[in-house]
Amino acid sequence: MSSIDDDFNELVRKIERGRDFTAASFEPVYYLVFHPSDILKVKGLQSAWEIRLSQRSFTAHFFSLADAIGEIHAKSKLRKIWLSSDGKAPFEWQKTNDSLKNALTPKQKGESGPLQEMIEAKLTELESEKDAILFVTDLEALHPYLRIGAIENQLYGQFKVPTVFLYPGVRSGKTRLSFLGIYPDDGNYRSVHVGG
Repeated sequence: MSSIDDDFNELVRKIERGRDFTAASFEPVYYLVFHPSDILKVKGLQSAWEIRLSQRSFTAHFFSLADAIGEIHAKSKLRKIWLSSDGKAPFEWQKTNDSLKNALTPKQKGESGPLQEMIEAKLTELESEKDAILFVTDLEALHPYLRIGAIENQLYGQFKVPTVFLYPGVRSGKTRLSFLGIYPDDGNYRSVHVGG
């Protein structure tokens, strides 16, 4: 079993090698997969990884899904209603989660949701920056609302900057991932997986 640090080193080698020219539709999207019990360990390693990448002439940027979700929910017009309803029926988890999920997802089919738009804006911001790498962190904050594979698929075609999703889950085979180790295996990822 490899360590998270070994997996990170392998990830950096893959990013440095760049595009696999045998894959015509390759986008620089990577998942660093680690066991959910290592979430805090990975958070603690991020500063060290940022320094190590700078020594290799990369600039690491971090996008926290927890912060983004918190911002979306804080700005929602429904916030007062959520707080009032939660106070009246604090154990109505399904109802609450459905409402919070709706604030993160597109209003109509074919549209972008606010979370996707925030990631897209960050990717656009970094496009002109040489040697930038975007780390998308705190994926566990998506539970129970969404899974990152759905957002990745919606953003397909827009990854011009190497993007690393720090993925707490379990890997089975080359492409199948189980988010948080509790969701069924999903093989609908187009990205390169390291670790797990």
